[in-house]
Amino acid sequence: MGGISIWQLLIVVAIIVLLFGTKKLRTLGSDLGESVKGFKKAMSDEKKDAGFDNVEKVEVKERVSTEQQTVVKDKEQV
Repeated sequence: MGGISIWQLLIVVAIIVLLFGTKKLRTLGSDLGESVKGFKKAMSDEKKDAGFDNVEKVEVKERVSTEQQTVVKDKEQV
């Protein structure tokens, strides 16, 4: 009762094809595919530009500088 049967889906698809035409639907599909590819490319470029690769380098530098400070303090105490 609450589900959509295959026949109802076919009728909806047929109405959409009649309203828009196959050429417009094909163009819409290719445009949608290109926009998804562009979005994925932009997301991967954003990760590279955001400097996520440098996060580890910064953490290592902070750790080294902290260790250097403790070494200096130890030398001063001696």
